[in-house]
Amino acid sequence: MLSQMLPAFAESAVPVKKAGLQSIPTVAESISVEINESGPVTEEIPTSEFPNSQMPALIETVDQESMGQVTSVEQLADVQPTDWAYQALESLIERYGISLGYPDATFRGNQSMTRYEFAAALAAVLEKIQPLVASEQELLQEDILTLERLQRDFAQALAQLRNRLDDITARTTELEESRVSATTTMAGEFISTPTFGNNAAATVVSRLRLNLLTDWRETGGFLTTQLEVGSGGGDAISRDQNEGQNLLGSTGSFAGAGGLDYVGVDESVRLRKLYYTFEPLSNVSLTVGAKMSPRDFIDRNRFANNEAVDFNSSFFLNNPLIVQNQIDRPGGAGAAINWKLKGTPFRVNALYIAADAGDPDEADGGFFEDRNQGSIELQYSPNPSLAVRLQYTSAAINDTDINAFGVNGEWAYNSQLAVFGRLGFSSYTGFNTELGRDLDAHPWTWAVGVALRNTPLPGTLAGVAIGQPFVTGSVGDATQTNFEAFYNLLLSDNISVTPALLAVTNADNDSDNGLTWQFALRTVFSF
Repeated sequence: MLSQMLPAFAESAVPVKKAGLQSIPTVAESISVEINESGPVTEEIPTSEFPNSQMPALIETVDQESMGQVTSVEQLADVQPTDWAYQALESLIERYGISLGYPDATFRGNQSMTRYEFAAALAAVLEKIQPLVASEQELLQEDILTLERLQRDFAQALAQLRNRLDDITARTTELEESRVSATTTMAGEFISTPTFGNNAAATVVSRLRLNLLTDWRETGGFLTTQLEVGSGGGDAISRDQNEGQNLLGSTGSFAGAGGLDYVGVDESVRLRKLYYTFEPLSNVSLTVGAKMSPRDFIDRNRFANNEAVDFNSSFFLNNPLIVQNQIDRPGGAGAAINWKLKGTPFRVNALYIAADAGDPDEADGGFFEDRNQGSIELQYSPNPSLAVRLQYTSAAINDTDINAFGVNGEWAYNSQLAVFGRLGFSSYTGFNTELGRDLDAHPWTWAVGVALRNTPLPGTLAGVAIGQPFVTGSVGDATQTNFEAFYNLLLSDNISVTPALLAVTNADNDSDNGLTWQFALRTVFSF
């Protein structure tokens, strides 16, 4: 049978293991790939002697008369469509339904081929027919004779292909060993929100973020880079807060508790994220970087933590006492750790970030001087529906020492309904340069909300929340209260539209501000 007839090819066309940048499965596939990528081979076959094939032929004689008299294949530079070898191979391909890997899965029977190309095609045919022999499928006697002759006539070209394949394997192995593999993926997010409210003109607030994630396979780590640019726009709530000291606005000095979280993003492109994350242990990830924000590592919440998906207000995205606005908005240099305790429902997150780490001024800058934050968070999540986080933050901002304790919780009653909330207590002591006076305040904060998924339309998310960001008698003559309701409608995998209503009373803890409300129509494009 054919398995006995083709021992020569069985030795020269065995599958090749993955050796480098890509798998090289067979002689035929490897050489055809090389030919397809580099174009027609115009070089002439070397005239140097090659050792005769040591592969025994199983059929001692061939009926030469039945095959016709043809020009010796050793005398052919190219194999023409009119040649016997060409027509014989084409007949085998059609009879046994063999594909040679052309993009249209056809054998192009009207083009001449170099001997290299023809040998690659022959190798592919031999390889495809071998399984037929193994399955004891009967082959025509004339096909056996044809294959034996083709193998004998092109033995020299097949040997050359084998040598070239060995060279390719060696070169790709060398490249694999010497390369530095880094793959960068890019993603972007554009938010554009028309908004109007009382005591303010209608505006459009926009922000664009470009994310670059570079993955090093050898180290298992990845570099995160984020660029940000905005329209510099504002909204009705930020207008009221900016008329005063802006203590509790989205860009406030005491707490991020304004209207739209993305107001005031500068029109100049800035670097918002630049950090490297790796896993020294299987259950520990460590991040170090020059631009980091606390909100990216602590105080997460599935229902209130993403201004492009759920709440617009900066207050409902994070606990303003745990995630200090003067550190989070500009970002800074630092480190963060995420430790999953094996076999337990506990996880520990910790970080230290200094906003002015690049400033060498001994009084106002440095890695350990004013405007820094250290935080630790213990998360308990016994099942996917429940998560509770206990938090502590120590910070130094505007010459004031801050110590804050917080609780962050979320519970999904079912796949549609969930509740969430945040609570925090703190102390602010020392001379505060923002207020220009000594401060001994003990503010606390709270927020609660409800989220609904797929109601009434599939793929939607609705949410309602209320809270007070900075409850204290030491700052202002009233207490600011925030409210927001939104409905996120996913139009496609890349586009969502979210109408929202936001309201604030006594903005900046100032009773003169009364009630400020605004309507926003957030549109998010992801790419």
